[in-house]
Amino acid sequence: MAYDFILIDSPPSLGLLTVNALVAADDLIVPIQCEYFALEGLTHLLKTVDLLRRGLNPDLSVAGILLTMFDPRLNLARQVASDVRTTLGDVVFETVIPRNIRLAEAPSFGKSIIQYDISSPGAKAYLALAQEVIARLGKARDTLTAGIA
Repeated sequence: MAYDFILIDSPPSLGLLTVNALVAADDLIVPIQCEYFALEGLTHLLKTVDLLRRGLNPDLSVAGILLTMFDPRLNLARQVASDVRTTLGDVVFETVIPRNIRLAEAPSFGKSIIQYDISSPGAKAYLALAQEVIARLGKARDTLTAGIA
């Protein structure tokens, strides 16, 4: 059976599991919480991706940066989102995952957010993200295929 996409959800640390996932991956989606220390972690991760490109996976690319746990009521969240967008530009997905209690509840019921509450803001955001990822990666693959033909 062939798949268009296979997602590997790795731990938020740069341990062996995450490095192995990055070596196996073609594209990387980097979730970043809209909090101050997340910016430092992003810098470290991008340096690691650079190292992996040079040594173990030259084809690894960053498909996008995903802003998560966004609460528009917080100045800090708005500032972090603005800084990330200013610094990284088009690499940042348009879709933003909001801080949402239904997202936090779903795993405790053993369900995905789509199964748990498809009408929640969190579920709607993840569905929008799926469409954006498919569009973004689909265009990249079309460009690659056109370049080969």
